[in-house]
Amino acid sequence: MSGALSVSNLSKHFPTASGSFCALDAVSFEVRGGEFVALVGASGCGKSTLLRIIAGLEFPDGGTLLIDEHPITAPGRDRAMVFQDYSLYPWLSVQENMGFSQRLSANRRLNSGQSGERSNLLLELMGLQSVKDAHPHSLSGGMRQRVAIARALMSEPEMLLMDEPFGALDAQTREVMHDLILHLTAMEKRTVLFVTHDVQEAIYLSDRVIVLAPGPGRIDSMWPVDLPPALQRNQELKLEPRFLSLERKILSRIRATCGLQSDLATLKRLTASR
Repeated sequence: MSGALSVSNLSKHFPTASGSFCALDAVSFEVRGGEFVALVGASGCGKSTLLRIIAGLEFPDGGTLLIDEHPITAPGRDRAMVFQDYSLYPWLSVQENMGFSQRLSANRRLNSGQSGERSNLLLELMGLQSVKDAHPHSLSGGMRQRVAIARALMSEPEMLLMDEPFGALDAQTREVMHDLILHLTAMEKRTVLFVTHDVQEAIYLSDRVIVLAPGPGRIDSMWPVDLPPALQRNQELKLEPRFLSLERKILSRIRATCGLQSDLATLKRLTASR
């Protein structure tokens, strides 16, 4: 399993009433096979658009995308995406949702026995065994998202694309899911490209953090994460000085890319003008 990604000089425009909007401009980066890379940045910097292009769900206006040296021109079984909004089939049960992709011969990697075993283990890891026969409408938002993540992992893709996958989870479940995804993808040597607004989450999970800047969306900076390997990480790392220092630097960089600042002098002038 590899899943090495190469993005070179990628651009994307969307039509508007006044012409066109440049969502991505000359974006270039690489992801090694088995690497966990997080994409962060202010709203409007093109994180989700970039992920959808890599998934084959959107088409770029220019540039090249390669996975394992093969051009990306459409969705493929080498990639699986977890969306922000669950995207489950409402007429299927939890277990049927998880096994849906295995019904398609083009996606099938496991025989029926292996598929059933993997499904049961993922249900157990995600805390979904008790609701495996339930339908999505009867589940909480957090449980639906856990089903969506489990379904993506069922297909054993070379690359897992995750767009704000933990936004609907409560804080405690979110931490458990962090450790589960971190350890599972490391053990299976899966490549992950992970979009998030949460810088702490990005640092804890990844080998490298890429900051995108808006107007138009572009690569601003890349930050290697100097922490223990994935299988040795735990939640206490978030309190260590090196973790907090990196978090401050990345947050400062994101604020700088969109001109956000806490200007006390301007605030005083604003309140004085009332």
